[in-house]
Amino acid sequence: MTLTVSNNSLQIARVEPLTRTRALRGPFDYRLRPDQTVRVGSLLRIPFGGASTLGVVVELASRSELEPDRLAEPDAVLSGELPDDLVELARWMAGEYCSTVARALGLMLAPGAARGTRRREVLVASLSEEGARAPEDEPRLTAAQRALIEHLRREGPSVAACLGTAALRRLERRGLVALSVQDDRRARAMTTLRTRSAEIPRLTEDQESALAEVLRALRSPQRQVPDPAAFLLHGVTGSGKTEVYLRAVKATLEAGRDAIVLVPEIALTPQALGRFRQRFGDVVAVLHSALRDGERHDEWLALRSGRARVCVGPRSAVFAPLRDVGLIVIDEEHDGSYKHEGDPRYDARTVAMQRARQHGAVVLCGSATPRPESVVSMRRLRLRRRVDGRMLPAVEVLDMRGQHHPLHPRTRMALADVRRRAHKAIVLLNRRGWSNFLSCRVCGTVWMCPNCEVALVLHGAGGPAQRAFVACHHCGHREPVSERCRECDCTALARHGAGTERLEQELRAALGGEDFPVFRLDADVAGGRDRAGATLARFESADCGVLVGTQMVAKGHDFPDVTLGVVLDADQTLRFPDFRAEERTFALVTQLAGRAGRGEAGGKVLVQTLAPRARSILHAARHDADGFLEGELEHRRALGYPPFGSLIRVVCAAEKASGALEITTALRERIVTPAATVLGPAPLFRLRGRERSQLVVKARDRSAAIQAVGSAVDALAALASRGAVTISVDVDPQ
Repeated sequence: MTLTVSNNSLQIARVEPLTRTRALRGPFDYRLRPDQTVRVGSLLRIPFGGASTLGVVVELASRSELEPDRLAEPDAVLSGELPDDLVELARWMAGEYCSTVARALGLMLAPGAARGTRRREVLVASLSEEGARAPEDEPRLTAAQRALIEHLRREGPSVAACLGTAALRRLERRGLVALSVQDDRRARAMTTLRTRSAEIPRLTEDQESALAEVLRALRSPQRQVPDPAAFLLHGVTGSGKTEVYLRAVKATLEAGRDAIVLVPEIALTPQALGRFRQRFGDVVAVLHSALRDGERHDEWLALRSGRARVCVGPRSAVFAPLRDVGLIVIDEEHDGSYKHEGDPRYDARTVAMQRARQHGAVVLCGSATPRPESVVSMRRLRLRRRVDGRMLPAVEVLDMRGQHHPLHPRTRMALADVRRRAHKAIVLLNRRGWSNFLSCRVCGTVWMCPNCEVALVLHGAGGPAQRAFVACHHCGHREPVSERCRECDCTALARHGAGTERLEQELRAALGGEDFPVFRLDADVAGGRDRAGATLARFESADCGVLVGTQMVAKGHDFPDVTLGVVLDADQTLRFPDFRAEERTFALVTQLAGRAGRGEAGGKVLVQTLAPRARSILHAARHDADGFLEGELEHRRALGYPPFGSLIRVVCAAEKASGALEITTALRERIVTPAATVLGPAPLFRLRGRERSQLVVKARDRSAAIQAVGSAVDALAALASRGAVTISVDVDPQ
């Protein structure tokens, strides 16, 4: 609903207060004053529960079930209204993820809206029609005025303050220049890696075939279709998927429609951002938490106003306030970071499909290691070869059974060869810190987190410049490392396992130097503003060196001078009790392997593992995605796992285990749905000082299961609230 309220008669705004509680839900009716003009999506400051809070208008009405005198009035109408399609999307998300409309709307607000971030305006100068016709040697103009007109003719509209406002005002009075006030987009300081060439490359035969399918769908009317056109661009690493995205976005813009480009983490894919900005310029906006609030606010406003028509960003960019979405690209669609950890626990890939339904848009997903769910549900377009015609790098599996050093002898030799040849290498160890945990050699005490039932990870043990500490990777607790055991006062402490910190120090000692730098990229290094992008930029510009890191180093980077890729402890993910363990292992090894051998020097990959015969590792070593997917789908079909069934996880948390168990048990009794199995209640380890209990619903009928779980949670929300028990529902848990 997009009509603005007419104040000729009593008008009612139905508002969702942006609260976190499940027990109290809107919408609630508010009486509008004659001077208040709102629409669906308007952001209001409202009195609610004895306090002032934010609310979003979700409906407009001419009457209420309550008497007008009993209705409160909004305190103020704020800027930053949402498009009505996002309000509709929030309602859908509340049902799909067993959450609340208020929580979903909170994800979509303009950045800084709750704090009153204001737009900034600048004076912009452009040539008028008469100014555009003025000859270059116009005698009535001074040399400075002719220079200003020439600048505007060459560069286009420009900020007046940068050129001289007084001189431009004189040209405006003569009708040669037009001055207008526009929103200012604050400087975007995100690092973008250099692109090798501004020249648009020729497409391979596979790329042309895939693009033709996408363009055909873009040209077909898709408005409000139940199942939008969805394509899976399954291409080996280096096969040119990004160029297909760029051409599809170009066609979308030429058709007068807008595009969203989702990437796993914008800070980790600066080359993609650089390519889109290089191709499309200022119509590309970026939404990402690494930007300052004001910068994000400006980018959001540019998208809302239509001045920017392409949004690039991680999962939250799926909520970009674009007017007419024609294409949604999801790069590296296999990546788990598209799943949101907060409530609602949405999956940006599923939300993208819903936005495509709303707008009649085309969805284009790409990956070298696609999810089995995508293979089954989407039309697959294949890119079987690299764009440069080179072969994929040879992969050698190294058996670590019986090895005591983190690096296999073959790995040490290969890294030494990279140093000797002044090439580059990437080493992946998907575990940060110095050591996995710390223990006493005498009494066996393990340093544990006081808030979570997990071992603390040792950090900063590389030298005297930084005092060692142990930290929890769940709640953030940290404490200095004592020289003695807290239980028996013994000084014999043992460090177990190796993380990226230790590996970085060992490689520096063995290989490093001014002529061969060692870089590290993990969550500890990338915690600051754009630090990940800066690290990648330094690695790219270096003549040689080694990049060490967690799975961040395997995500979509294109470094043609990397000749060696190394995966350490490749079977680590196989040790998790998760039906996706094989899928994750295959993707991790394949993605890292794809970073090597993209240049003229070629490359190779070494995979260290304690499980050299594991199915996922053998298929990855052969670059055999089809063989892996065939076996994985057969396994999941037999067990009823996605995509042949759905999972819903419900977690209850409380100060005492009995409180969490009571609500979980009551939920199980209320969840009744055909063709579904409810597993639990089962205890979970304590997290952030809260005891937890969980249920898992395994169902063939996804919609029926979601409805049953949602109804049960709603029925018990008030009881849980009184007992200080929080309920978290995770549909399609990762």
